[in-house]
Amino acid sequence: MPSNQADYLNNPQPPYPALSLRLRESGKVMVRVLIGRNGQALRGEVVQSSGFERLDQSALRAVLAWRYVPGKVDGQAQDMWFDVPISFKLPN
Repeated sequence: MPSNQADYLNNPQPPYPALSLRLRESGKVMVRVLIGRNGQALRGEVVQSSGFERLDQSALRAVLAWRYVPGKVDGQAQDMWFDVPISFKLPN
């Protein structure tokens, strides 16, 4: 189960792929990531696509590189799945 206690640290937004900007692609990607006890992403997968492979892959790469506050069970850090929403919105 995803942990309600896991949390993000100060991680950068995923880069908006240049070709996606030119083609006016936008959307929301949901990435499920397994966060280890040490706060590192162990693995991840796209569970809801934006409809654009470039955006999905940019989100997945970023989320896998981020650091997290791990979830805890009975005060002990545990490996847990966490859902991370990433939105790609075109600038006005």
